[in-house]
Amino acid sequence: MADDKDDGSISYVKAAFHWQYNWISLAGAAGFAVISGSALPLLLAAGLELIYLSTVPQNARFQRLVRSWKYAEQKKQQERGLNDLFRELPPEMRARYARLDAVCGAIRENYKRLTATSQMFAEQMESKLDGLAQSYVRLLNSAFHHRQYLATTNPEVIRKEAAALQADLEREPAKVQEINRKRIEILNKRLEKFDKIKENCQVVNAQCAAIEDVLQLIRDQSVTMHDPQEISEHLDNLVKDVEQTEETVREVESIFDLSPLATPDFTADDVGSTGKTFGGRVRN
Repeated sequence: MADDKDDGSISYVKAAFHWQYNWISLAGAAGFAVISGSALPLLLAAGLELIYLSTVPQNARFQRLVRSWKYAEQKKQQERGLNDLFRELPPEMRARYARLDAVCGAIRENYKRLTATSQMFAEQMESKLDGLAQSYVRLLNSAFHHRQYLATTNPEVIRKEAAALQADLEREPAKVQEINRKRIEILNKRLEKFDKIKENCQVVNAQCAAIEDVLQLIRDQSVTMHDPQEISEHLDNLVKDVEQTEETVREVESIFDLSPLATPDFTADDVGSTGKTFGGRVRN
């Protein structure tokens, strides 16, 4: 169970202090002190609070409860994040997801016909289907943003600009040469990034198609349900492939973050001393 794991990031003392029942008790003690006009209720409450904070956070049942709170909150945050990704998708990609969701629904319905002894496969399948559907949304969103980038970036324009800068480089003043060498380096990095993103877009599209194909196969096999374990193995293999693709996506998406690569530091003095700007060319 997810809520049985403790990665050391949870402060059980803090959770116990902020528990609503603890605040209710403290508020009650404060109210009673006001009504009675005595500080004794507050002193008693402080002593009990120290005992409470020294014992309850160590209780195994309380720790499981806190972990379940954290797991539920993480799940809500994940769902909100996926919803945000889904809303970014264009209509055709939303329709694509709807078709996949219908296939998953058919698989679930077929699994309901399993015997009681095979229900453990149904439980495993449910978790895997949910995970694959979430991965599918993330991959669709990545494909969408990759396509937008590729559609708005013309590598030929970048190549021509770099070549033109290189051709004029030796005829320019030293300061302009220094600046334009940095520009050429940046333009070459842009071309490198374009190629990587183009390749990654193809990988993402292929993985999305693979998810669709395998889930449709599982839906067909689940109609007869001769071997539920075989179907579970299909899902296991698909999950592994998707995890590898998502890792590749994360690596390539980091390309979108412009590194602090040799960004020219242009000043009015630089331009004024040479009488030129970017080697006489204005970048679009």
